[in-house]
Amino acid sequence: MDTHADGTSIGDWTSCAADPGYRAAVLDLLGALAYGELSAFERLAEDAKLAPGLPDKAALARMASAEFQHYQLLHDRLVEVGADPTEVMTPFVEPLESFHRMTAPSDWLEGLVKAYVGDAIATDFYREVAVRLDDDTRDLVLRVMSDTGHAQFAVDRVRQAIEENPKVGGRLALWGRRLMGEALSQAQRVVAERDALSNLLVGGAVQGFDLVEVGKMFNRITEAHTKRMAVLGLAS
Repeated sequence: MDTHADGTSIGDWTSCAADPGYRAAVLDLLGALAYGELSAFERLAEDAKLAPGLPDKAALARMASAEFQHYQLLHDRLVEVGADPTEVMTPFVEPLESFHRMTAPSDWLEGLVKAYVGDAIATDFYREVAVRLDDDTRDLVLRVMSDTGHAQFAVDRVRQAIEENPKVGGRLALWGRRLMGEALSQAQRVVAERDALSNLLVGGAVQGFDLVEVGKMFNRITEAHTKRMAVLGLAS
């Protein structure tokens, strides 16, 4: 039988949702993820406008479509469990939009790095949480976080650009560090403000925001970011 990270058994949604704190945490999680997917759809559609050629434009359009399909899965799940998708997404609109305002890319390559870094951080975060979810919700989260092909697309294009002009690497490395800092800042803010979600992250062992435990999680995410930047050919 599958278990949580702390060894306790994981049940289905119906049994786990009887706990009001757990239900609130999952609705927060799905709301954040749903708005993130909707935002990713918009971002990729915008990035397609900056694409240097038709093949790249078409590739990003396909990825944008996949992100919207993920959003629809989350929307439908929220309706299924009796939640209002707009209501549960609303608390996460401002933090994510704030991140996008502060990290508007100036060109095609910066847009690729931003999507690569942002998607990777989100994936790491939700995979951290997934081990503490009921089976039904975990399966949905992992399905939605499946790669749309954007990661390898970004790696190929960025590495090609650096090979053609090595000076690009320095600029993009600085950009990647800025993106990581802003993303972690906004993520920590969201977790700190959502008590049910922070309790879920630490396995329900404490009440309120546990800075030490959540800090360890973000350290793991930072280490994964360093490795991914190396794959891009950039220093973190």
